[in-house]
Amino acid sequence: MKVVIAEKPSVARDLARVMGAKEVKDGYIAGNGYAFTYAFGHLVQLCTPQAYGYNTWSVSNLPIIPQQFRLEAKKIRKDGKQIDDAGALKQLNTIKKLLDEAEEIIVATDAGREGELIFRNIYYYLGSKVPFKRLWISSQTDKAIKEGFAKLKEGTEYDSLYMSARSRSESDWLIGINATQAITLAAGNRGLLSLGRVQTPTLAMICSRYLENKDFKPQAFFKIQAGFEKDNIKFKATSDKIEKREVAEEAVSKITVGSQAKVLKVEAKETKEQPPLLFDLTSLQQDANKKFGYSADQTLSIAQTLYEKKVITYPRTGSRYIGEDVFENIEELFQHLADTAEESIAAISRNLIGAKLNKRSVDDKKVTDHHALLVTEEKPGPMVKEQQNIYNMIAKRMVESFSEICLKDITTVTIDAHGVELIAKGTVIRQYGWRLSADQVELPDEDKNTDDQDNENAQLPKLSSEELLEILTLELAERFTKARPIHTEASLLKAMETSGKEIEDDEMRQAMKDCGLGTPATRAATIETLFQRDYIKRDKKKLIPTEKGLTVYNLVKDRSISKVTLTGKWEQKLEEMRANKVSYDVFMKHIKDYTAKITKELLQLRISIAQEEAKPQQKGKIKCPKCQPGSILLYEKVAQCDHYARGCDFKIWRVLNGVLLEEKEMKNLLEKGRTSELKGVKTKEGNIVDAPLVFENFKVNVG
Repeated sequence: MKVVIAEKPSVARDLARVMGAKEVKDGYIAGNGYAFTYAFGHLVQLCTPQAYGYNTWSVSNLPIIPQQFRLEAKKIRKDGKQIDDAGALKQLNTIKKLLDEAEEIIVATDAGREGELIFRNIYYYLGSKVPFKRLWISSQTDKAIKEGFAKLKEGTEYDSLYMSARSRSESDWLIGINATQAITLAAGNRGLLSLGRVQTPTLAMICSRYLENKDFKPQAFFKIQAGFEKDNIKFKATSDKIEKREVAEEAVSKITVGSQAKVLKVEAKETKEQPPLLFDLTSLQQDANKKFGYSADQTLSIAQTLYEKKVITYPRTGSRYIGEDVFENIEELFQHLADTAEESIAAISRNLIGAKLNKRSVDDKKVTDHHALLVTEEKPGPMVKEQQNIYNMIAKRMVESFSEICLKDITTVTIDAHGVELIAKGTVIRQYGWRLSADQVELPDEDKNTDDQDNENAQLPKLSSEELLEILTLELAERFTKARPIHTEASLLKAMETSGKEIEDDEMRQAMKDCGLGTPATRAATIETLFQRDYIKRDKKKLIPTEKGLTVYNLVKDRSISKVTLTGKWEQKLEEMRANKVSYDVFMKHIKDYTAKITKELLQLRISIAQEEAKPQQKGKIKCPKCQPGSILLYEKVAQCDHYARGCDFKIWRVLNGVLLEEKEMKNLLEKGRTSELKGVKTKEGNIVDAPLVFENFKVNVG
């Protein structure tokens, strides 16, 4: 019997159907010589510090660096304690029984770094010795599944991928566990403060941009703008920036409406604008955030659903290219879109059939584990609006990417207005090419270059050097410098992709992807973690750090753990390990040395924090009702004991029965057992009354 291990039940069911297995059992599907079983994501994890004997948080324990990492069944947190996940244990037992009877294992977890780790952790935890092969497919269509099973890869071909995944997992454990305990212990009475290898530099990017924006002081500058007309075509020309008002006023005083200005030179330049590259996950998430306001996590979830519906290829890809083998069949996909897509996409698709296609997105050398996102030949069934939006984005990008270049004539005219040089620009599109189908995602206004906007004209008349033009209008415009905008998820994803370097060019960004923060598959989860930690919040599309997030940032902003470039270098080394250029031992020695260094750095913060806390404390400390020495910290949404790290898990919402409790009433509730009479209290029955809240047996009721 061949045992196939998928990443989730739905995938196992699909594989079983295609391969003719129909007997549904408890935890697997059997038939036709196969048993199709599954994980629920990570069934096995790295052991917690408690497994190595570190049951309490103590400075003397740090740094915690296991001599040999061990694996354990997935744990869940209940009543402040880590306990075994009963569902995970049951499924592991099912997999073990199947492996005991197996002649071969087929690995069918997601074809990527995380999917490989999910399988290998199960395999090594169960101590299996059964040989295994790898199913490596880029779409879930029946055709792709059958071809994949016919061309299974040797499991050993993915050993370097596993070592890269294992190193990523162990380095995240070492830095996350030690840095979190060190900063929490150092900060003393600030509650649990979580740090991480990728989450902390990501938080640093959000906070530094927010503070830069908040502290920005606009500087005034001036521009002289004159209006002209020729051949019934009106246009404007604008000066460069003038920093000082008096200089600008003196310059504009020399020019009068009705006087003449001379054309100094006319430069016409043909520009070829290449179509955009195909989507990878990160660029899809960026555009979906700009266009629809979807979070990175939401876009990934929608794309994963479309993949499991078989209508798009593997979404967690980091490549924006396809290989020649895929390109050979691309016309079939355009025929498919011509028959099934919405009319705007179908019309362009019909034009591409039989045409000479642009091959900018075709490069075998730039395809990583998976090629760029494409639709499949599967006909889409009914979809909810969000799924339709993402599907259409991928389909539209496909027709754009293989369309002709856009040809523009850009004319720049330099005009002398009584000693002041003015510039006018005009653009004429000679061949729309890919822009004919483009529904471009517009950048927010603050991201646009105002200088270029000032010079741009919808149309310019035919002008020649030495020509004289009458000045019809004149304006001295005051402008202000603008701060770089607060990060949105779109701009943050872009910054994570390039370790904070501002790179506009698609191909240059692709070249840097191996040293970005995280991977396309993990960036959404990193951002979600920051929300869960109460480090950031949303203000429409903007990402705003919370008070807690800024506290953490201010504590670590000068420490190496917040440095974007350092984490980017680690990602690069993990990619090199995957290519067998760096060994596990060398990389992990570096990480262990770094862990010891950063732990020491963070523990030294205790001195500066202690000095700060020697100052007079704020009045009104609230005693923790669960543990005697603890005090309650008030956050925006919750109140929590500051002895979390010492084992007290007391936490209570700030909004209770529809009323936000300020410090005074929270103190009354937790120390005296009841608040004063509050207005607008909501009862269990849904009535609104004026009444006190009562705290008994760690439950809150209306008094």
